[in-house]
Amino acid sequence: MPVDQLSTTFSALADPTRRAILARLAQGETSVTELAEPFKMTLPAVSKHLKVLERAGLIERHRHAQWRPCRLRASPLRDVADWTEKYREFWEESFDRLDEYLQVMQEKKGASNGRQR
Repeated sequence: MPVDQLSTTFSALADPTRRAILARLAQGETSVTELAEPFKMTLPAVSKHLKVLERAGLIERHRHAQWRPCRLRASPLRDVADWTEKYREFWEESFDRLDEYLQVMQEKKGASNGRQR
């Protein structure tokens, strides 16, 4: 069964180390060695995370002589944002309905308190 791009992106984002790597790359391209510095793991372990991100299309790697920088590719994140936007709209509409309901309840409470005095 083929996996869609959105599933691949979510799978890559599921790991906190990979999210931290993306956050660092959002500041600009950097080397694998620099990316590995804050983590308590080996360079090969960091490379495995980078391969997952690369397969998901979230990063790209280049070669400049001895330097192999990584760069963020944010376009798959736009698909995630578009997908989650539908649910943000759902929650906003739900909160609007709740707000309307609470206002009606408050008005009824105010009306019943006025009659009791």
